[in-house]
Amino acid sequence: LVQARRRRRGGHWCLCLVTDVKGRPCEDFCVLQHSNRRHNTYICFCRICVITLAEAHPLLQSGKTIKNINYQISANCSRLQNKVSGKSKRGAQFLTELAPLCRISSSDGEEYTIYSCIRGRLIEVNENILSNPALLQEKPSTEGYIAVVLPKFEESKSVTQGLLTQKEYEEVLLKRLNSSS
Repeated sequence: LVQARRRRRGGHWCLCLVTDVKGRPCEDFCVLQHSNRRHNTYICFCRICVITLAEAHPLLQSGKTIKNINYQISANCSRLQNKVSGKSKRGAQFLTELAPLCRISSSDGEEYTIYSCIRGRLIEVNENILSNPALLQEKPSTEGYIAVVLPKFEESKSVTQGLLTQKEYEEVLLKRLNSSS
């Protein structure tokens, strides 16, 4: 996953995960953070972050089919209306950790809200998943990403605080498996 991204774009990608967002079981998200600096598993000074679904998210489980993806958050807020320009990314919508990015409906009637998970400016949303929702399930960590977020420079060192490493996430998944048995 991370190695494939390194080969294509250069630099380093740090993988961090967020579990049970807003107390919803298994609604996990992945934050892929890019850094041109030396990679360290525990500290990654990043600038750009890609938000994706984590492997245990209900939408990635077998039997789920994505029916609809909606970037319209409220009557006055659409992530599709995000217009970014210039070096300082003027016009970008500012997001908090719990800012909704989109809502995804599955064919079984369930609706999932996808959250930013980090503070920063919304650089882009993936419009390709609107016309091809299967990308979310087939290639969740590459072409099926949800959005790109740019943390404030002064917060870029602390953006990973509270997020899990891949190893810590695997431990959470193991605990879930053991508790359901």
